[in-house]
Amino acid sequence: MSTISQQTYPFMPGAEDRTDLLLIDDDPSDVLMVEKMLAESGMDAEISVAGDLATARRMLTRRTQCIIVDLSAPGIDRLDGLRQVLALSGPAAVVVLTGLDDAHLGVQAVAAGAEDYLVKQEVDPPLLARAIRYAIERKRSEETERRLVEARILGRENARLERGLLPVPLIDDPSLRHHTRYRPGRRRALLGGDFYDTVQTEGGAVHLVIGDVAGHGPDEAALGVQLRMAWRTLVLAGHTGEQLLATLDTVLGHERRSEEIFTTLCMITIAPSRRTARMHLAGHPAPLLFREPSTGGGSGDGPEVMALPEYAHGPALGLLPGAEWPTTEIDLGEFWSLMLYTDGLIEGKVGAGSERLGTDGLVGLARTAHGRGAAGRSLIDELVTEVERLNGDALTDDLAVLLLSRQDSAGPAGRASHF
Repeated sequence: MSTISQQTYPFMPGAEDRTDLLLIDDDPSDVLMVEKMLAESGMDAEISVAGDLATARRMLTRRTQCIIVDLSAPGIDRLDGLRQVLALSGPAAVVVLTGLDDAHLGVQAVAAGAEDYLVKQEVDPPLLARAIRYAIERKRSEETERRLVEARILGRENARLERGLLPVPLIDDPSLRHHTRYRPGRRRALLGGDFYDTVQTEGGAVHLVIGDVAGHGPDEAALGVQLRMAWRTLVLAGHTGEQLLATLDTVLGHERRSEEIFTTLCMITIAPSRRTARMHLAGHPAPLLFREPSTGGGSGDGPEVMALPEYAHGPALGLLPGAEWPTTEIDLGEFWSLMLYTDGLIEGKVGAGSERLGTDGLVGLARTAHGRGAAGRSLIDELVTEVERLNGDALTDDLAVLLLSRQDSAGPAGRASHF
C-alpha cells in the first residue's frame, strides 16, 4: 500500500465556497490524476486522501461534501467496501471510480446508494467536476426529501395526538345542539392554551367550561389539556361551583412551570329543567345568551342577544390564594343558545386604530348575524370571519368557541327554528 494515506491538496485557496472532498485510494497515480483533473477543471476544491477505510473514517468531517472511492483499488473490497463507505458517509455524497473492466460495478454501486460513478479511463476534468457537483446536489436533494418525509410523518403523528386531546362532549339530551370552533394561535399547531369541555352528569345537569391559559407555547397547550381533564374528572365525581374552581386552582399551582402563569375560565351548570343555569367567571369574558323575548322578558320581534352579567366574578386561577368566585344565576327561558368563547375572539382590532372589538362589539356582530338567520356552526363561522375582517388580518391569539343550543326535540318548528 502506498504511503499517501493522509494528505490534503488545496486548490484556489481562500475561496469561501470551496468544495471539501475525501478521496479513498491507495494508488499514487490515481491520486495524482484526480488532483490534476480538479486543478484543470477550475473547481475550487480541497481534497483529503485516505489510503484505506480506517483512515477515511478518521479523516471524515462535517465539512466533507463528497467522498470519491476507487472500487478497483486493492485496499477496497468492491461492493462490500462501498457499503462500509455509505455507512460512514452521513450527509456526504459518494462518487465511485472504477476501471474499464469493472464498469458494471459502477452501475451496481449506484443501485446500492452511491450518487454517481465514473470510469477512470473515460473521465476528463470537466466530467469529473460535473459529476462531483451533481453528486453533492443530488445528495442534498435526497437529504431534503428525507427530512420532509420525516416532518410529514411527525406532523401526522402530532396531529393525531393533538386531535385526540380535544374533547368529545358527553351529552345525552336530544334537545341540545353542541357546536365548537377551535384554532390555536401558534403556526402549524393544532392545540393551544385555550380549552373547553361539555359534560352531562347523572340527574341531567349539563356542565360547560371554557378556559384560556396565559401564553401560546406547547407548555401552555399541555397545561390547558391537564386543566380540562382535571375539570372533567371533578365534574364526573360530583364537584361543582367554588369547590371545583378551588381544586382547579390548586392543580394549576402544581402543574404550571412558573408562578406568572394564570388561567381565565368560565364555567356554567345548566339545570335539568334547561330553563336556568349557574355561572362562575374567573377573570374570563362573559358568554353571550341568545333567547326569545317571550320567554326571557325582552322586547322586540326577534330573538334577544346579550352578554351575560359579569358583575359577580372572581380573579383568574393562579393569581390569588384563597380567592372566591361568586355564583351568577341565569334565567335561560325555554329555547336559547349559550356561546362561550376565549378572548381571542374579542381582542382583535376594529379598523386601523387601536380600538378593540370587545364584548359589546361582539354582541353587535352576533345580533346582525343571528338576525340574518345564522345559527349553530354557521353562526360561529360568520362571527369569526367578520372579526377577522374588522381586524384586517387573521387573528393571532388562540381562539375557542363553544355554542350550546336548546331547541324543541320534536323538530325545528316554531321558536326553536331560531337556534
